[in-house]
Amino acid sequence: MSFEITVDGRRVTVTPGQSVGAALHAAGVTSWRTTRHGGRPRGLFCGIGVCFDCLVTVNGRDSQRACLVEAMPGDEVTTS
Repeated sequence: MSFEITVDGRRVTVTPGQSVGAALHAAGVTSWRTTRHGGRPRGLFCGIGVCFDCLVTVNGRDSQRACLVEAMPGDEVTTS
């Protein structure tokens, strides 16, 4: 049974077992931050936790790799 998380105030539907990154990608969100230098868009890149392109804040814990954090009902995710 699906559930919802909140991403920057927007509700995103999640399939149980999905990572935050997978849920964002399934919702059509392909980038959610930019690089410090040049402002290039970033989102999922490797998808396995090797890089740091998909960083988000989950429930107040910053610098979480979205591809590694399993989405849980009611999670609050911020991308800035």
